[in-house]
Amino acid sequence: MSIFASPLFLRRVLWADAASCLACGVAQLAAPQPLSGWFGLPPALLLSTGSFLVGYALLLAILAARTRLPRPLVALGAVGNVGWALGCGAVLAWLTPTAWGIAWVALQAATVLVLADLQWMGLRATRGRAGMAPA
Repeated sequence: MSIFASPLFLRRVLWADAASCLACGVAQLAAPQPLSGWFGLPPALLLSTGSFLVGYALLLAILAARTRLPRPLVALGAVGNVGWALGCGAVLAWLTPTAWGIAWVALQAATVLVLADLQWMGLRATRGRAGMAPA
């Protein structure tokens, strides 16, 4: 069995996704004014996306903690990550962040694309399982 076929692999990817969302979200909520200055991004954008990220992290943690991982919800999370990366691209296209802001947004985009790819690999490797076994 490949590492990707293990439900434990997919569960760990979901926990990593939740942790990265929580870290970014808490940072943005804790210091929107300083981050706005450093990143050249509006404080309202940092606060709204920070709030979203904290909520999304909670949903991912609930999903990762379930006895069985529901494939449609895991797939929805992967699609959401791709959507977040596209949103990051829109931010970079429409706003004029500082170099630190470009790095912050690009790092988020790269992170969620890697996580989405890992989620898809785990889903493909466990194809054919209606409800993935507990790990």
